[in-house]
Formats: sequence, C-alpha cells, structure tokens
Amino acid sequence: MFMSHDGLCGIGELAEQAGVTVKTVRFYSDRGLLPEASRSAGGHRRYGPEALGRLRLIRSLRALGLAVPEVRRVLDEEDGAGGVLEDAVAGRLREVGSELRALRWREAALRLVQECPPGERADRLRLVGAVASPPSTAPLVRFWRGWLPPRMPARATTAFLEVAVPRPPDDPAPAQVLAFARLNALTLAPCPGTAQPQPAAHRAAGARGASVLYAGLAEAYELAGVRMRRGVDPHAGEALDCFVSAYTGAYGVRDTPDFRRVLARRLADDPRIDRYWELVAEVVTRPGARPEPTPGAAHDWLFAALRAQSAATAA
Repeated sequence: MFMSHDGLCGIGELAEQAGVTVKTVRFYSDRGLLPEASRSAGGHRRYGPEALGRLRLIRSLRALGLAVPEVRRVLDEEDGAGGVLEDAVAGRLREVGSELRALRWREAALRLVQECPPGERADRLRLVGAVASPPSTAPLVRFWRGWLPPRMPARATTAFLEVAVPRPPDDPAPAQVLAFARLNALTLAPCPGTAQPQPAAHRAAGARGASVLYAGLAEAYELAGVRMRRGVDPHAGEALDCFVSAYTGAYGVRDTPDFRRVLARRLADDPRIDRYWELVAEVVTRPGARPEPTPGAAHDWLFAALRAQSAATAA
C-alpha cells in the first residue's frame, strides 16, 4: 500500500490516499482517533497500513454527522458493527428528524409571512415568532393543567392531555402554522378575572369525580365522532346517553329527565375553550380536507343534542 521500505507512510501520503487534508489527519491524531505507528528521526509522524482504513472509517462516520466522542466509541468497539454503532446512528437519525421538522416548520412560517397581505405581516411575524422551531406544546399543557382540577389523578390527567394537546404537523401548511401560533398565543394569554378558571362541572364533581367524568366523556366523544363523520345531526341516542352517564357517574346521581335539564343549564358555553378547539381542528386538518372531529366539536354536538332533548321534555 505504502511505498516506503518499512511499510509506513508519512502524514502527507496518508492524507493524499484518504482524500483529506494534512490538517484533518493531524486533528484526528491529536485526539487519539488515529494512532501513529512511530516518529521519524526528524519527529515526523509515521502511520501503518491499517491507518488508511481507519481514517476512511472516521471520515465516513463524521460525514454522517457523528460527533468526535461518538466516533471514538465506535472505533473502540472491536468489530465496529455492534451496539455502539447502531446506537450512534439511531441517535443521529433522531437528531436529523428533529432538524428536518424544524426546517419544514420554518419554511411554512416563511411562506405564511410572504403570502399574507402587507398590512397583516407585523401581526403574523409576532405570532410565529413566539413559537419555537420545531414548535413546543408546553404552553398548551400548562393551559390545561391550570384548567383541570388540581388534585385530579395523574393517570387521568395524562390521558386527557394526550387527547387535548394536538401534535404539531411534521410537514405543515402555512395555514396550520398560523393556527398553531394562534393556539399558542391563546394559551399564553391571561384568563379574564382569574388565573385558573374552573368550570362548574369540576366544582360539582371534585378531583376524583373529574377522573371518572373525563374517562366517560372520552367514550362519549368517540361515539359522537363516528356520527359526525357521517354528517349526522345532533340527536338523542347511545352517544348522548354515554355523555350523560359520564356526569351521573362523576356526581353519584341517577339519570333522570330533571337531571338532564339541570345539566343542560350547567354546561354553559366557554368562548375561550370553544376557540381552542376550533384552532385544534385547523392544526390537525390539512387545508381542503374534511375537518376531523375534535373532543371540543364532539362536546358541542352532544351538548346540542342534550339541549334539544331537554327542551322537548320540558314542553
């Protein structure tokens, strides 16, 4: 491989055969990744035949974006084909995925600003500038933690948050970026009159009852969602019965016509929560596609069915 009588080569010859600069070879040698076989009488570095393959491996690993400490761990593994390399590549894939999501989000945000009327650009810049890239859902989680009963069981809270907090699209359209930015601003805005508004349903049910309530509501929302996808208008039936059952279970009462009328009055509209769910629908739905039912939309469907039924029984 090398032309010298002792089978060794200098740093210049090694760099030339590997297609890198002398500075690069020196860099890896100084960090212990590329050991020298010896030094010449003049103090020049000498490398053995195995150095070329090792240097090419280092270059390949670095080209994949692996950091020097990761490259060292791969080289320290005898065959280079075990768990260290696999873990390093998997970790780098996760990093690249995050970088790509951030770039796609930034591209959609730039298009959003570019395509909007000049008079709206300052507002759009303010909105999108307040969102990290890739976006974080932490403000949304904090919003709901302040809205839910403070002593609600952790498992029930986690289950609710998984449904209530939308995952930002990996490849968003500009309209989805705008909707998420507005959602972010909504959850960061101070609540009028109180820091943690608690709905009447929470006060009546308590923390433990709220856990039962949300488990039942999740089932009712799923049943309502099936009907909404079919374009069915709000009506009495299995979904509404499940909806009411969630409240009777939480309150420890029987399901009666009188209770349904009381419940219809108690479930007052909350403009802020309504707006939250409208924006969630915009975030999770590609422009032009049919909106996917959200828990908020399902709640409205069931609430409308409850009010219609209560009005009919009161007549």
